[in-house]
Amino acid sequence: MSIPVRNIWWLMLYASDLGKHASPTNLAAEDLPEDIPDLVAEILARAVELRQRRQLSTAFLPREAVLSRVRGRIDHLTTSRRQLLAKGQVACRFEELSVDSPRNRYVRAALESVARLVRKPELAHRCRGLAHGLRRQGVVGEAPSRQQISQERFGRHDQADEPMLAAARLAMDLALPSEEAGPNALLDPQRCVHWLRRLYEKAIGGFYRLHLDAPHWVVHTGKALSWPIADATSGITQVFPSMRTDIVIDRSDQPKRLVIDTKFTHVYGRGWYRDLSLRSGYVYQLYAYLRSQEGRGDARADRADGLLLHPAINGDVDEAVLIQGHQMRFATVDLAGDHGAIKSRLLELVGGTES
Repeated sequence: MSIPVRNIWWLMLYASDLGKHASPTNLAAEDLPEDIPDLVAEILARAVELRQRRQLSTAFLPREAVLSRVRGRIDHLTTSRRQLLAKGQVACRFEELSVDSPRNRYVRAALESVARLVRKPELAHRCRGLAHGLRRQGVVGEAPSRQQISQERFGRHDQADEPMLAAARLAMDLALPSEEAGPNALLDPQRCVHWLRRLYEKAIGGFYRLHLDAPHWVVHTGKALSWPIADATSGITQVFPSMRTDIVIDRSDQPKRLVIDTKFTHVYGRGWYRDLSLRSGYVYQLYAYLRSQEGRGDARADRADGLLLHPAINGDVDEAVLIQGHQMRFATVDLAGDHGAIKSRLLELVGGTES
Protein backbone atom coordinates (compact mmCIF):
# COMPACT_ATOMS: atom_id res chain seq x y z
CA MET A 1 0.00 0.00 0.00
CA SER A 2 1.25 3.47 -0.93
CA ILE A 3 -0.47 6.70 0.01
CA PRO A 4 -0.30 9.79 -2.22
CA VAL A 5 1.48 12.66 -0.52
CA ARG A 6 -1.54 14.88 -1.19
CA ASN A 7 -3.55 12.50 1.01
CA ILE A 8 -0.85 12.62 3.69
CA TRP A 9 -1.29 16.40 3.64
CA TRP A 10 -5.02 15.88 4.05
CA LEU A 11 -4.44 13.70 7.11
CA MET A 12 -1.99 16.24 8.52
CA LEU A 13 -4.56 19.00 8.10
CA TYR A 14 -7.05 17.17 10.31
CA ALA A 15 -4.42 15.92 12.77
CA SER A 16 -3.03 19.41 13.35
CA ASP A 17 -4.12 21.89 16.00
CA LEU A 18 -5.32 24.08 13.16
CA GLY A 19 -8.68 22.32 13.24
CA LYS A 20 -9.31 23.69 16.73
CA HIS A 21 -9.32 27.21 15.31
CA ALA A 22 -11.19 26.50 12.07
CA SER A 23 -14.59 25.40 10.81
CA PRO A 24 -15.67 23.11 7.94
CA THR A 25 -16.34 26.24 5.88
CA ASN A 26 -12.83 27.57 6.45
CA LEU A 27 -11.39 24.20 5.44
CA ALA A 28 -13.56 23.83 2.34
CA ALA A 29 -10.44 23.88 0.16
CA GLU A 30 -9.34 20.55 1.61
CA ASP A 31 -11.62 18.99 -1.02
CA LEU A 32 -8.87 20.05 -3.43
CA PRO A 33 -5.87 18.13 -2.08
CA GLU A 34 -3.27 19.76 -4.32
CA ASP A 35 -4.23 23.14 -2.81
CA ILE A 36 -3.73 22.22 0.84
CA PRO A 37 -0.37 24.07 1.05
CA ASP A 38 -2.11 27.12 -0.42
CA LEU A 39 -4.86 26.82 2.17
CA VAL A 40 -2.39 26.56 5.05
CA ALA A 41 -0.26 29.39 3.63
CA GLU A 42 -3.33 31.63 3.36
CA ILE A 43 -4.34 30.92 6.97
CA LEU A 44 -0.77 31.46 8.20
CA ALA A 45 -0.32 34.69 6.24
CA ARG A 46 -3.62 36.07 7.49
CA ALA A 47 -2.71 35.22 11.10
CA VAL A 48 0.73 36.87 10.79
CA GLU A 49 -0.75 40.02 9.25
CA LEU A 50 -3.26 40.20 12.09
CA ARG A 51 -0.53 39.83 14.71
CA GLN A 52 1.58 42.50 13.05
CA ARG A 53 -1.31 44.95 13.17
CA ARG A 54 -1.73 44.25 16.88
CA GLN A 55 2.04 44.07 17.54
CA LEU A 56 4.06 40.90 17.66
CA SER A 57 4.36 39.18 21.02
CA THR A 58 7.69 39.54 22.80
CA ALA A 59 9.74 37.35 25.12
CA PHE A 60 12.65 37.78 27.51
CA LEU A 61 15.82 36.41 25.89
CA PRO A 62 19.23 35.88 27.53
CA ARG A 63 21.98 38.24 26.41
CA GLU A 64 25.63 38.83 27.17
CA ALA A 65 27.26 42.24 26.69
CA VAL A 66 30.10 44.44 27.89
CA LEU A 67 28.57 47.55 29.50
CA SER A 68 29.67 50.64 31.35
CA ARG A 69 27.32 49.81 34.24
CA VAL A 70 26.09 46.63 35.87
CA ARG A 71 22.98 45.08 34.37
CA GLY A 72 21.69 41.72 35.51
CA ARG A 73 24.50 39.44 36.70
CA ILE A 74 28.23 40.12 36.38
CA ASP A 75 30.29 37.63 34.37
CA HIS A 76 33.31 37.73 36.69
CA LEU A 77 35.47 35.41 34.60
CA THR A 78 35.11 37.43 31.39
CA THR A 79 35.46 40.72 33.26
CA SER A 80 38.70 39.58 34.90
CA ARG A 81 40.19 37.85 31.85
CA ARG A 82 39.69 40.89 29.62
CA GLN A 83 40.64 43.38 32.40
CA LEU A 84 37.45 45.31 31.78
CA LEU A 85 37.35 47.09 35.14
CA ALA A 86 40.48 49.04 34.21
CA LYS A 87 38.56 50.35 31.22
CA GLY A 88 35.49 51.26 33.28
CA GLN A 89 33.49 48.34 31.86
CA VAL A 90 31.95 45.12 33.09
CA ALA A 91 30.74 41.94 31.36
CA CYS A 92 27.08 41.25 32.19
CA ARG A 93 24.51 38.56 31.61
CA PHE A 94 20.91 39.71 31.55
CA GLU A 95 17.52 39.18 29.92
CA GLU A 96 16.11 41.56 27.35
CA LEU A 97 12.58 41.90 25.99
CA SER A 98 12.67 41.17 22.26
CA VAL A 99 10.48 40.18 19.30
CA ASP A 100 13.22 37.72 18.30
CA SER A 101 11.50 34.96 20.27
CA PRO A 102 11.57 31.25 19.36
CA ARG A 103 7.89 31.49 18.50
CA ASN A 104 8.36 34.32 16.01
CA ARG A 105 11.47 32.68 14.52
CA TYR A 106 9.47 29.51 13.93
CA VAL A 107 6.68 31.45 12.20
CA ARG A 108 9.23 33.21 9.98
CA ALA A 109 10.77 29.87 9.00
CA ALA A 110 7.30 28.44 8.31
CA LEU A 111 6.50 31.32 5.95
CA GLU A 112 9.74 30.71 4.07
CA SER A 113 9.08 26.97 3.92
CA VAL A 114 5.48 27.07 2.75
CA ALA A 115 6.32 29.69 0.10
CA ARG A 116 8.21 26.93 -1.74
CA LEU A 117 5.16 24.65 -1.76
CA VAL A 118 2.27 26.89 -2.79
CA ARG A 119 0.95 26.90 -6.34
CA LYS A 120 -0.16 30.54 -6.52
CA PRO A 121 2.76 32.91 -7.30
CA GLU A 122 1.09 35.85 -5.56
CA LEU A 123 0.62 33.82 -2.38
CA ALA A 124 4.25 32.67 -2.44
CA HIS A 125 5.33 36.31 -2.85
CA ARG A 126 3.08 37.33 0.04
CA CYS A 127 4.60 34.70 2.35
CA ARG A 128 8.16 35.65 1.42
CA GLY A 129 7.31 39.30 1.98
CA LEU A 130 5.92 38.60 5.43
CA ALA A 131 9.03 36.59 6.31
CA HIS A 132 11.25 39.44 5.11
CA GLY A 133 9.16 41.87 7.15
CA LEU A 134 9.71 39.81 10.28
CA ARG A 135 13.46 39.92 9.68
CA ARG A 136 13.32 43.72 9.36
CA GLN A 137 11.47 43.88 12.68
CA GLY A 138 14.30 41.98 14.35
CA VAL A 139 13.22 38.33 14.08
CA VAL A 140 16.62 37.16 12.85
CA GLY A 141 17.63 34.22 15.05
CA GLU A 142 17.79 30.56 14.08
CA ALA A 143 14.43 28.81 14.03
CA PRO A 144 13.82 26.29 16.83
CA SER A 145 13.10 22.63 16.15
CA ARG A 146 9.60 21.12 16.10
CA GLN A 147 10.32 19.53 19.47
CA GLN A 148 11.48 22.81 21.00
CA ILE A 149 8.46 24.75 19.74
CA SER A 150 6.09 22.07 21.07
CA GLN A 151 7.05 23.24 24.57
CA GLU A 152 5.49 26.66 23.96
CA ARG A 153 2.65 27.50 26.35
CA PHE A 154 0.06 30.23 25.97
CA GLY A 155 -1.29 32.59 28.61
CA ARG A 156 -4.18 35.00 28.53
CA HIS A 157 -2.03 37.77 27.09
CA ASP A 158 -0.77 35.81 24.07
CA GLN A 159 -3.63 33.48 23.11
CA ALA A 160 -3.84 35.27 19.75
CA ASP A 161 -0.55 33.56 18.85
CA GLU A 162 -2.06 30.08 19.16
CA PRO A 163 -3.79 29.83 15.73
CA MET A 164 -0.75 31.43 14.07
CA LEU A 165 1.60 28.88 15.62
CA ALA A 166 -0.75 25.99 14.79
CA ALA A 167 -0.69 27.04 11.13
CA ALA A 168 3.10 27.44 11.28
CA ARG A 169 3.54 23.90 12.66
CA LEU A 170 1.45 22.45 9.86
CA ALA A 171 3.24 24.56 7.23
CA MET A 172 6.58 23.18 8.41
CA ASP A 173 5.25 19.62 8.50
CA LEU A 174 3.89 19.77 4.94
CA ALA A 175 7.42 19.71 3.55
CA LEU A 176 8.29 16.47 5.36
CA PRO A 177 6.38 13.64 3.64
CA SER A 178 7.81 13.66 0.13
CA GLU A 179 9.31 10.74 -1.76
CA GLU A 180 9.90 12.90 -4.79
CA ALA A 181 8.97 16.38 -6.01
CA GLY A 182 5.33 17.26 -6.51
CA PRO A 183 2.02 16.70 -4.71
CA ASN A 184 1.36 13.40 -6.49
CA ALA A 185 4.40 11.58 -5.12
CA LEU A 186 3.77 8.37 -3.23
CA LEU A 187 4.76 7.78 0.37
CA ASP A 188 5.62 4.23 1.35
CA PRO A 189 4.18 3.59 4.84
CA GLN A 190 6.82 0.91 5.51
CA ARG A 191 9.44 3.66 5.67
CA CYS A 192 7.72 5.69 8.41
CA VAL A 193 5.01 3.41 9.79
CA HIS A 194 5.16 4.66 13.39
CA TRP A 195 4.71 8.28 12.37
CA LEU A 196 1.87 7.38 10.01
CA ARG A 197 0.11 5.27 12.64
CA ARG A 198 -0.05 8.22 15.02
CA LEU A 199 -1.00 10.60 12.21
CA TYR A 200 -3.84 8.31 11.12
CA GLU A 201 -5.26 8.12 14.65
CA LYS A 202 -5.13 11.89 15.20
CA ALA A 203 -6.52 12.68 11.75
CA ILE A 204 -9.57 10.44 12.15
CA GLY A 205 -10.34 12.01 15.52
CA GLY A 206 -9.84 15.51 14.10
CA PHE A 207 -12.06 14.72 11.13
CA TYR A 208 -15.00 13.64 13.28
CA ARG A 209 -14.56 16.55 15.68
CA LEU A 210 -14.73 18.99 12.79
CA HIS A 211 -17.40 17.41 10.58
CA LEU A 212 -19.97 15.91 12.93
CA ASP A 213 -22.88 18.18 13.79
CA ALA A 214 -21.82 19.65 17.14
CA PRO A 215 -25.28 19.97 18.77
CA HIS A 216 -25.91 16.25 18.28
CA TRP A 217 -22.46 14.66 18.53
CA VAL A 218 -19.66 14.82 21.12
CA VAL A 219 -16.22 13.53 20.09
CA HIS A 220 -13.60 12.47 22.64
CA THR A 221 -10.05 11.48 21.69
CA GLY A 222 -7.62 9.61 23.91
CA LYS A 223 -10.32 8.93 26.51
CA ALA A 224 -9.24 6.84 29.50
CA LEU A 225 -11.50 4.00 30.66
CA SER A 226 -11.42 2.46 34.12
CA TRP A 227 -11.62 -1.24 34.91
CA PRO A 228 -14.44 -2.40 37.25
CA ILE A 229 -11.85 -3.68 39.73
CA ALA A 230 -12.85 -5.38 42.98
CA ASP A 231 -10.91 -7.26 45.66
CA ALA A 232 -7.57 -6.02 44.34
CA THR A 233 -4.28 -6.88 46.00
CA SER A 234 -2.12 -4.05 47.27
CA GLY A 235 0.30 -4.06 44.35
CA ILE A 236 -2.05 -4.68 41.43
CA THR A 237 -2.51 -0.99 40.60
CA GLN A 238 1.21 -0.72 39.88
CA VAL A 239 1.16 -3.45 37.22
CA PHE A 240 -2.39 -3.68 35.87
CA PRO A 241 -2.70 -2.25 32.33
CA SER A 242 -4.70 0.88 31.72
CA MET A 243 -7.29 1.37 28.98
CA ARG A 244 -7.31 4.35 26.66
CA THR A 245 -9.48 4.53 23.57
CA ASP A 246 -8.55 6.31 20.36
CA ILE A 247 -11.95 7.90 19.70
CA VAL A 248 -15.31 7.84 21.49
CA ILE A 249 -18.31 9.43 19.78
CA ASP A 250 -21.51 10.08 21.76
CA ARG A 251 -24.92 11.19 20.59
CA SER A 252 -25.94 14.04 22.86
CA ASP A 253 -29.67 13.49 22.22
CA GLN A 254 -29.68 9.66 22.42
CA PRO A 255 -28.12 6.95 24.64
CA LYS A 256 -25.80 6.01 21.78
CA ARG A 257 -22.01 5.60 21.78
CA LEU A 258 -19.43 4.42 19.26
CA VAL A 259 -15.95 3.41 20.40
CA ILE A 260 -13.44 3.59 17.53
CA ASP A 261 -10.01 2.01 17.61
CA THR A 262 -7.79 2.92 14.64
CA LYS A 263 -5.29 0.35 13.42
CA PHE A 264 -2.72 1.18 10.74
CA THR A 265 -2.38 -2.45 9.66
CA HIS A 266 -4.07 -4.94 7.36
CA VAL A 267 -7.49 -5.81 8.77
CA TYR A 268 -6.75 -9.53 8.37
CA GLY A 269 -3.95 -11.72 9.66
CA ARG A 270 -3.34 -15.46 9.56
CA GLY A 271 -5.48 -17.66 11.80
CA TRP A 272 -4.83 -21.07 13.35
CA TYR A 273 -6.72 -22.98 10.69
CA ARG A 274 -7.20 -20.48 7.88
CA ASP A 275 -5.26 -18.03 5.77
CA LEU A 276 -7.43 -14.98 6.62
CA SER A 277 -8.68 -14.11 10.09
CA LEU A 278 -9.51 -10.97 12.01
CA ARG A 279 -6.65 -10.27 14.38
CA SER A 280 -7.71 -11.81 17.68
CA GLY A 281 -5.77 -9.35 19.85
CA TYR A 282 -7.63 -6.41 18.32
CA VAL A 283 -10.99 -8.16 18.75
CA TYR A 284 -10.27 -8.88 22.42
CA GLN A 285 -9.18 -5.28 22.94
CA LEU A 286 -12.38 -3.84 21.48
CA TYR A 287 -14.46 -6.37 23.43
CA ALA A 288 -12.79 -5.23 26.66
CA TYR A 289 -13.52 -1.57 25.86
CA LEU A 290 -17.22 -2.35 25.48
CA ARG A 291 -17.97 -4.99 28.10
CA SER A 292 -15.86 -3.52 30.92
CA GLN A 293 -17.99 -0.36 31.03
CA GLU A 294 -21.40 -2.05 31.39
CA GLY A 295 -23.64 -1.77 34.44
CA ARG A 296 -22.05 1.35 35.87
CA GLY A 297 -24.95 3.76 35.50
CA ASP A 298 -24.07 5.01 32.01
CA ALA A 299 -26.81 4.21 29.50
CA ARG A 300 -24.51 4.96 26.55
CA ALA A 301 -21.88 2.53 27.82
CA ASP A 302 -24.51 -0.19 28.27
CA ARG A 303 -25.46 0.06 24.59
CA ALA A 304 -22.13 1.10 23.06
CA ASP A 305 -20.95 -0.23 19.70
CA GLY A 306 -17.37 -0.70 18.59
CA LEU A 307 -15.50 -0.09 15.34
CA LEU A 308 -12.03 -1.25 14.34
CA LEU A 309 -11.01 1.08 11.52
CA HIS A 310 -8.13 0.03 9.24
CA PRO A 311 -6.80 1.52 5.99
CA ALA A 312 -7.89 -0.45 2.94
CA ILE A 313 -5.23 -2.83 1.65
CA ASN A 314 -6.10 -5.00 -1.35
CA GLY A 315 -9.80 -4.15 -1.21
CA ASP A 316 -12.41 -2.76 1.15
CA VAL A 317 -13.74 -4.67 4.14
CA ASP A 318 -16.95 -4.07 6.09
CA GLU A 319 -18.05 -6.86 8.44
CA ALA A 320 -20.03 -6.77 11.69
CA VAL A 321 -21.25 -9.05 14.46
CA LEU A 322 -23.50 -8.60 17.50
CA ILE A 323 -21.99 -9.95 20.73
CA GLN A 324 -23.88 -9.68 24.05
CA GLY A 325 -25.79 -6.62 22.90
CA HIS A 326 -22.83 -4.76 21.39
CA GLN A 327 -22.24 -4.49 17.66
CA MET A 328 -18.59 -4.92 16.71
CA ARG A 329 -17.75 -3.67 13.23
CA PHE A 330 -14.55 -4.22 11.27
CA ALA A 331 -14.13 -1.79 8.39
CA THR A 332 -11.58 -0.09 6.15
CA VAL A 333 -11.19 3.31 4.52
CA ASP A 334 -9.25 3.77 1.28
CA LEU A 335 -6.57 6.38 2.06
CA ALA A 336 -5.38 6.35 -1.55
CA GLY A 337 -8.80 7.28 -2.91
CA ASP A 338 -10.65 10.45 -3.72
CA HIS A 339 -11.16 12.80 -0.80
CA GLY A 340 -14.88 13.05 -1.36
CA ALA A 341 -15.12 9.27 -1.11
CA ILE A 342 -12.98 9.22 2.05
CA LYS A 343 -15.20 11.82 3.72
CA SER A 344 -18.40 10.01 2.72
CA ARG A 345 -16.99 6.71 3.98
CA LEU A 346 -15.95 8.10 7.37
CA LEU A 347 -19.31 9.79 7.90
CA GLU A 348 -21.20 6.69 6.81
CA LEU A 349 -19.32 4.54 9.33
CA VAL A 350 -20.68 6.57 12.26
CA GLY A 351 -24.08 7.34 10.74
CA GLY A 352 -23.31 11.04 10.93
CA THR A 353 -23.99 14.07 8.78
CA GLU A 354 -21.57 16.81 7.91
CA SER A 355 -22.01 19.99 9.90
